[in-house]
Amino acid sequence: MAAGGGRGGIRIIGGQWRGRRLAVADRPGLRPTADRVRETLFNWLQAAVPGARCLDLFAGSGALGLEALSRGAATVTFVDSDRQAMDRLRAALATLGASDRAECRCERAERFLAHGGGPFDLIFLDPPFDGDALARASADLAPLCHEDTLVYVETDQRDPAALLPEGWRCHRSGRGGGVQFGLYRPLAAPA
Repeated sequence: MAAGGGRGGIRIIGGQWRGRRLAVADRPGLRPTADRVRETLFNWLQAAVPGARCLDLFAGSGALGLEALSRGAATVTFVDSDRQAMDRLRAALATLGASDRAECRCERAERFLAHGGGPFDLIFLDPPFDGDALARASADLAPLCHEDTLVYVETDQRDPAALLPEGWRCHRSGRGGGVQFGLYRPLAAPA
């Protein structure tokens, strides 16, 4: 688990719930995005988040989507296959009074991507680092995007661009907390 709230918890960095600490499921492999990384990301996104329709794919703790809601996102769809993590996320949303602005889908990312709706303005893509989940999910994102969609990608020390489909453009990138991360503009599906 990354820094930012201790084992089993996260802290909202900014927005209406700034400073709120929320419990998250204590699950193997669950690693909420570190506070410093989230702070950098949401500084980059400050003009894009208010009113945005967001997707937090591989949501886990929901740290990214919760941060977006705190900063004025219109809606966030959280997707994760871990039932305990999703139950804890639903409880956090209820505590914050944000259940009406969120949808929690307990299903595998591949299944969601096959029928998931969209388009989304912001997509948070932070899958488990082991395996090829990032490459597989990013290859199937186009139908959920429009020409201005921004996709946040977080990896271990591998270059995110090397794992993404050809044609994705890097908007901003950084490194910190043992991860590499960036904002990308994917190729949207043709209208």
